[in-house]
Amino acid sequence: MSPAQAYQIAMVFGSASLLSFGGGNAVIPQIQLETVHTYHWLTSGEFADAFAIAQAAPGPSTLLVSAIGYQAAGIWGAVLATAAMILPACLLMFFAARLWFRTKPSRWRSAVENGLAPIAVGLVLSSAIVIARSTENTLVQVAMTAGATVVLCATRLNPLWIMGTCGLIGYLTAA
Repeated sequence: MSPAQAYQIAMVFGSASLLSFGGGNAVIPQIQLETVHTYHWLTSGEFADAFAIAQAAPGPSTLLVSAIGYQAAGIWGAVLATAAMILPACLLMFFAARLWFRTKPSRWRSAVENGLAPIAVGLVLSSAIVIARSTENTLVQVAMTAGATVVLCATRLNPLWIMGTCGLIGYLTAA
């Protein structure tokens, strides 16, 4: 890994870290834009595959960052990408939380809390749109996505059953 590439990895994931209101999934569109279109570390399909694997694997969703870093620059790229994604937000939240809990409740504090919630929801929704656009969109896949969304919203069914069912349908229709 060259110093220039290390700088690029640190900047992509360090800046994403500081913008990740609502969790790591909130900055998926920005990460996808930079890693696929700007630096060409992955293709759109590889990005969607890495996202799916990171979501299916146990542990934090930031596993995506490690996978992208590995693809870009091997093991040290994975370590640097993971550290760049975690450390800036961690430090920012540590100091912000200290300040936040030292101030007494006020209208300003309530406005900030109420204002950040829709921003986080919008960022996560935009992530879903980016991932959906990165995948193949056959009629069967669109129908499975719509059906899974309805079932997840309308029932308390375990998402693993829905994932398994969609995987089986995908397997049967691809054969």
